[in-house]
Amino acid sequence: MFKTKKEIVFVILAGIFITNAVVAELIGGKLIQVGPFVMSIGILPWPIVFLTTDLINEHFGERGVKKLSLITACLIAYAFVILLMAINVPAAKGISPVSDSQFYAVFGQSMWIIVGSIIAFLVSQLIDVTVFWFFKNRTGNRKIWLRTTGSTVVSQLFDSFIVLGIAFWLPGKINFETFISSALTGYTFKLTIAVLLTPLIYLGHYWINNYLSKEKE
Repeated sequence: MFKTKKEIVFVILAGIFITNAVVAELIGGKLIQVGPFVMSIGILPWPIVFLTTDLINEHFGERGVKKLSLITACLIAYAFVILLMAINVPAAKGISPVSDSQFYAVFGQSMWIIVGSIIAFLVSQLIDVTVFWFFKNRTGNRKIWLRTTGSTVVSQLFDSFIVLGIAFWLPGKINFETFISSALTGYTFKLTIAVLLTPLIYLGHYWINNYLSKEKE
C-alpha cells in the first residue's frame, strides 16, 4: 500500500494533525475557567498540532506543511457544512435522545468558531512555517528547540487573538476586556505547553530518523 517508510510516517503525522485540528473546532464552543481567566476548551488538542507541525516541517519541508494546512482547512470547512446540514434537519420528536435545541446549543455555537478558526489556522500556519524555516536556514540541523519554540511564539500570538476575536468578541459573546484576557491566557497556555513539549519533539525526531534510516540500510 505504501511504497516507502517516509510515506507511512507522513500519513501517521497527517492523521494526528488533522484529527486534533478538527476535534478542536468541534469542542471549541465550551469556555472554561482557569483561575480568574477564561479560555476555550478547544485549546486542549492544539499542543499536539504544534508537535506534528514541527515534525512535518522538519522531515517533509515547507511545502508539506502548507499543503497539509490547506487540506485541513478544507476539512474543517467540510465539517462546518455537515454541521449546518445536521442542524437544519429536524430531530425525530419523542424518539431522538437529543432535541434540536440541545443539538444547536452544542454544535450551533461552533459555527463562528469554525469561521474564526479557519482564518486563524491558515494565518498562523503560514507564519509558523515562515519563522520555522527562517531559523532552520540559519542554524541547519542544530538548535531544534529554537525553531520549534520560536515559530510557536510568533504564530500563536496571531492565532489566539484572531480566533477569539472572530468567534466570541465580534458576535458579542464576550466583551473586549474578556477577549483580551482570554487571548492572553490562551497564548500563555500554548507557549507553556510548547516549551514542555520540547523533549517530545526531540524524541519524535529521534524515532523518525531511526525508523527512516533502517529503510536505507
